[in-house]
Parts: sequence; C-alpha cells; structure tokens
Amino acid sequence: MHPLDQFRAFTALIDAGLSEDDISARFFVSVSTVRQRLRLASVAPSLLEIYGEDGMSLEQLMAFTVNENHARQEQVWEQLSQTYQPSAHQIRRLLTEDAIPASDRRVRFIGLDAYVEAGGYVMRDLFSSDQDGWLQDPTLVEQLVNARLTTIAEEIGAEGWKWIETAIDLPYGCERGKRRITGTTVPLSDEEQAKLDALVEEYDGLGEQYQDGGDLPDEVDARLTEIDAGITALTQRPVTYDPEEQARAGVFVSLSHDGRLRVDRGYVRPEDEPAAEGAGDDDSQAGGIPSSGPTVSVGGQVQTGEQADDEDDAIRPLPDRLVSELTAERTLALRDVLANAPDAAFLALLHALCLSVFRSHVQAGCVQIGVTQAWLGNAAPNLRETSWSQSIQERHEQWADRLPSDPDELWSALAAMAHEEQMVLLAHCVSLGVNALFEANKGYDGRISAHGVAQRLAAADALAGVVGLDMAEAGWTPTVDNYLGRVTKPRIIEAVREAKGDATAVLIEHLKKGDMAREAERLLAGTGWLPEPLRLPQAEAEPEADEQVADLPDFLAGDGQFDQHEQHDAYAVAAE
Repeated sequence: MHPLDQFRAFTALIDAGLSEDDISARFFVSVSTVRQRLRLASVAPSLLEIYGEDGMSLEQLMAFTVNENHARQEQVWEQLSQTYQPSAHQIRRLLTEDAIPASDRRVRFIGLDAYVEAGGYVMRDLFSSDQDGWLQDPTLVEQLVNARLTTIAEEIGAEGWKWIETAIDLPYGCERGKRRITGTTVPLSDEEQAKLDALVEEYDGLGEQYQDGGDLPDEVDARLTEIDAGITALTQRPVTYDPEEQARAGVFVSLSHDGRLRVDRGYVRPEDEPAAEGAGDDDSQAGGIPSSGPTVSVGGQVQTGEQADDEDDAIRPLPDRLVSELTAERTLALRDVLANAPDAAFLALLHALCLSVFRSHVQAGCVQIGVTQAWLGNAAPNLRETSWSQSIQERHEQWADRLPSDPDELWSALAAMAHEEQMVLLAHCVSLGVNALFEANKGYDGRISAHGVAQRLAAADALAGVVGLDMAEAGWTPTVDNYLGRVTKPRIIEAVREAKGDATAVLIEHLKKGDMAREAERLLAGTGWLPEPLRLPQAEAEPEADEQVADLPDFLAGDGQFDQHEQHDAYAVAAE
C-alpha cells in the first residue's frame, strides 16, 4: 500500500465520523501520527497525485503543509519542478517568503503568544514545534512592535529626558554629532553590599564543591541560576544624571539582533546645547522639557501624548499596507486591460525577448521563456470578487477548455489558429505576467530592493499609459473600506478639495474621522477622483525638434528614422 492510500483512508474515516483517537486505535499508531497524516492529505490534490506517482518525495510533500493555499502550492511546484530536484527547504522558503519566521527578532521582542492573542495566524509545517512557524500577518507584527516600543519610550521619557527616538533599526551613525553626557552610578548600600558578598561567597563555594565536572544535581543547578540572577540585579546599578543636563538630552531605543531591547541614554543634539552667555535669560534653549512631556519618535513617526495622528494638519505618506492593496487592484486591472490590447502585449513580449538576446541573459533549456505570475495572496481583501478578477478567470477557463492538454497536440492547435486568435491568446498569457504591486522594503534581503520596486512601478505607469488604463473608468471608486477609512483626516480633506474644490472641503473639516470618511465617500462618488498610486501618469511635454535630433545617436539621426518623441519610449519602459 502506498503511503498516500493511508492518508486518504484516514481522511475518509474522519469524514465518516470517526475521531482521531478511534483511527489511532484501529491502525495502532499514535494520535500525533494520525494528525500528521491528515495534514498531508490536505495538500493540493494535484500534488498528491504527483506524490502517488513517485514524482515527489515525502519530505517535499511535508514541506507543502506550511501553506494551506492550494493555488500557491501548485504555483511553487511548477516553478521549482524546472530544477533538477527541489529541496524541501526551497519549497518552504517560497511558500513563506511573505511571512515572518518565529525566530525573527521582532517576534522575540513581542512574544509569539502576544501575536496569537492579537488574532494573528501562524503557519506551521509538520516539522514545526509550537514555538516555531511563520507569522502570516506582518502588519500586525509591526503594530505590536510599535505599540510596545511606544510604551517603553513613554516609561523612559518619564525619567526626565527631552526626547526619545525609537525604531527597530536606528540609522547607522545616528549618534554622530551629538554630545554624550555621563551619569553617576548609584553605589551599593551597606545592606546591598553585604547581600552581594554573601551571594558571591555561596556561588564560589558551590563551584569548588562540584568542580570535578560531573553533572550538577537539579537543586544545585537551580540554586546557581538564582544566585546568578541575584548578583546581576545587584551589580547592574542605576545611573543618575544631572537634572539640567538630562533635561536637554535624549535617548535612543532599538532592538538588538536577538530581539532584546537596547537603550542608549544621554545624547545632546547641537541645537539643544546651552545658549551662549548673555544670549538672554528668557531664552528657552536651555533644553527644558516641554509641559506636554518628551518628544517620542517611533520608527521615524513623532508620537504625541494624545496620539492625535488624525488631528494634526500634516498630510502624512500613505501607509505601506494601503499602497500595497491599491496597487494589487491596479495589477489585476492592468492584466485585464492588457489582455484586450494584443498589440501592446505583443510589443511588451518583443521587448522582453530583445533584453534576453542583446543583454546576454542565458537560460538553460530550449527557449525557456515563461510567464512568472506575482502571487497577490492577501495583498488586498476580496480581490477574487473584483470585476477584473472575474473577467480574467472567465477568459482563462475558456482558453483552458479549448486548448489540448497534450504538448504535441498543442503545437497543431496553435498553428491552426488564425493570426487574430493567436494574438488574443498571446495577450492573455502576457497579461498574467503583469506585476504592478508595491512592496514595502524592510531591508535588502536578496529578493527585493527599493530600487527594484521603483523600477517596477515606473514600468507599470508607462504600461498604464500605453493601454490607457483609467482606474476610475475601470470601476474603482473611493469608499470608507478601501481608502477613506484607512487614511488621516488631512488626506480625506485633500481628496475632497481636489475633486470638489475648497468650498466643499471646508464643509467637512469639523466632522469626526468616521463621519468625515462617510461624507467624503458620498461627495467623491462619480467624480473620478483617484489616490496617487492609482492615477494615470501625466504625459510630459514633447521636446523641441532640435533637442530630439541632438539626443539621437549619429546612426539614427538620418532620414527614415521614426520620431523619438512617439510612443517608443513608453512601450519600451512598459515591457521592461
């Protein structure tokens, strides 16, 4: 019997109403083994068939259990099956590339239990313990980290510092140009000194008694741990600072590589140095603490005592998560509109081929030009319900039903198509490779960089211009759920002002955040207003004729060459 038959038998018995304990007793295996077999049976059916035909090892199959998304499992296998023998590690890495491992210092800092209690989901495979896994909600992790850092910063600020700068990673050299003040270590009292001497004497005595190197009894090992903790508490003495110096200095708070808190106190900025003698006694440059408390900065964002982010007048950058959601919808819309523009799709494909030929990009195999589909996953809610997604799926199913599954028959079917049909099919295939998704850069990890994302979005803008995509005409409209309820009040007012004018924007300035968002949704309906990530790029003014000729290479400046200012550049960037 193949192991797959056992997996399916366990599943059938569960469906029949038997419990895991019943199955365990019937097959003489442990309950944990039954659970593992049931978990393996939950892998995508197509992958189970491959495993049943010995096209995949058990270790590889077990790696797929880390992610329950069948479509993503199949996509990863199709991507890796081109290699000689993909390892379980490669499979697991791709399935969890958008998640945060439990070993990450941010997770160590907040604790895995705190993430789960806040509603976060942890992906685990059959190799993972309760303290292992991958956290699937990076946004929630960031929120929990920032919340705890804010609490810690406020506690440190109560010591009397002027400012607290907090971040997971502070900029390299952030302390440069700042004067470091020194404090005085609080000495031990006579009682504390006596206690420390007694602990040291006891520790040394136990060390001499068990110096033979044998295993320590459990009670002795526990006592040594207690003594070590007591010595540490007594020797790590608090430091006091001169109140006047402390009132003009600040503190850096960050995380070390293992998730422990790092606190560096006593840095004075140049602008907070004492005023020169005779500058005026009423000058406030002496560095006093504001009446509202110290200035707390978390991740580069200044926090106030009331946390009134929505109430200040500054228009802050859009949250990374929101930009990702908006560009995910734009990616689907671009795919849909490109599928209906065969000429643009053909040009995009031709440009990609030219890059491969003339830039010496060598690929193994025979004409291995493929479509790499960016997995949008949970980048935005309800993506499957959008009109663009439904249009893509319907078109894909129609072609899938029509095209033969046998590779040899596929050659004949494609050759028999009219040119117009071939172009339509080409456009559909190329459109699935569109990736206009914004991804927040959390530090270069070998997979994504800020420069790469910027190039991708620039190419998406050019492609949108080529196909004439207008997200408003395509059906997107701002609502409380997809935008207005996710941004600050100044952003809402700015949107209404851009769409309806100053007079209308003034009418909603007095409203609370929720009421303002709902009223803005009503006012913006039908106006065609779009946030920046969804707007069609504006065409730049054409250069003068003389400038065109001057910018052309000599061998292209002669007669018979096409004009540089036409859509050639836009097509080229779009295809890239």
